[in-house]
Amino acid sequence: MKLDKNILLNNQSKIQFDWMLLLNTIAILLIGLISLYSATYDSNMSSFFYKQIVSVVIGFVLMFIITYLPESWIKFNSWTFYILSIILLLVVAFVGVEINGTKGWLRLGGFSLQPAEFAKIGVLLAIASVVSRKGMNIHTWRDFALVLLIVAVPSLLIMKQPDFGTATVIFAMLYVILLWIGFSPFILYTLISIPFLILFSFKGDIWFYSLAAVLSLFLFTFRKNLILTIGLILIFFSINFLSDNVYEKLSPHQKLRIQTFVEPEANPLGAGYNVIQSVMAVGSGGLTGKGFLQGTQTQLRYIPMQWTDFIYSVPTEEFGFIGGVAVILLLFSMIWKMINIASIVHDKFHSVVCIGAVSILFYHSFINIGMAIGVMPVMGIPLPFMSYGGTFVISNLILVGLVMNVHRTHYLKRSI
Repeated sequence: MKLDKNILLNNQSKIQFDWMLLLNTIAILLIGLISLYSATYDSNMSSFFYKQIVSVVIGFVLMFIITYLPESWIKFNSWTFYILSIILLLVVAFVGVEINGTKGWLRLGGFSLQPAEFAKIGVLLAIASVVSRKGMNIHTWRDFALVLLIVAVPSLLIMKQPDFGTATVIFAMLYVILLWIGFSPFILYTLISIPFLILFSFKGDIWFYSLAAVLSLFLFTFRKNLILTIGLILIFFSINFLSDNVYEKLSPHQKLRIQTFVEPEANPLGAGYNVIQSVMAVGSGGLTGKGFLQGTQTQLRYIPMQWTDFIYSVPTEEFGFIGGVAVILLLFSMIWKMINIASIVHDKFHSVVCIGAVSILFYHSFINIGMAIGVMPVMGIPLPFMSYGGTFVISNLILVGLVMNVHRTHYLKRSI
């Protein structure tokens, strides 16, 4: 009988720990390290590879610690994490180090810390704490304004750096969380349509009016008041006339990124160079690629900063279509696993934490891969678990640790 009890406890322990998510994480990290090694091989940037390994080790330690933390401790300290992230953003505003035009790093010895990455996690935990409290109603102005305030404070500090890309990650996370907890899909659909219409208005009338027509047709699926629907359609189509005013208010580097997105070939030796070279690298890999350390674009350093924003071009050139698809499938399977966990847990705090992690990883993956193949504007958004960046990979592993904590807690409660 004692033996049976030990076997039962052992089996419960295996169920509580999400081994599949762990193996998935290890696989994508290995591909990332291999790609980073190739991207920095035989160059003055080879130290990036070794720094990344150190960051991965630190991230794994934090991931396992977070996995086994008591759930009550994480909930209780949610606001502590949020406040600490705000303090770090304020510190970096005064004594931060500027890299590539963004004053967003704190120098710690030979390493750099990017507070904006931790701010994403702090915002996620704070939102999860607010929306899961008893009596909270996201449809009331008071509670909705509180959630917006949680997002607005760090977002404004991050945009001040300026780091527009990371700020959009936080807003994307908010959007997905609101959709997940039952906020009006009609309002969210309208809000997400407008920035896409503005962006596509820069690509030309055909692009804009085609998208406006499709988005307008979908409005009818919500079966709202006809006058309201027609009014929104008119707003959609009028955006094309307002986009010039929006464009003029952008900073020079933001205008340059839009120009590069619209027509990278117009400035092949300037702003469009990275995109053109990345697309060439992705396309030149063929089905099976050129082989490890054999990528022409990669090894001849035709793609500046290929170890960060354009890391996806490395496995696609060296391992071809198969390598590129493998990366996408691993990211997709991780995200799908997290969605499943979010859908089965009964605790709202845990569910929101999981779906928030999903939104961050999905948005990063979608935008970054889109940047690498030339279908999304360059926004300085790295690829999860693959792009170089110590704070970034640590924050990714912290997100995995939070989800694994939710998984462990859920099955632990079921076994009691």
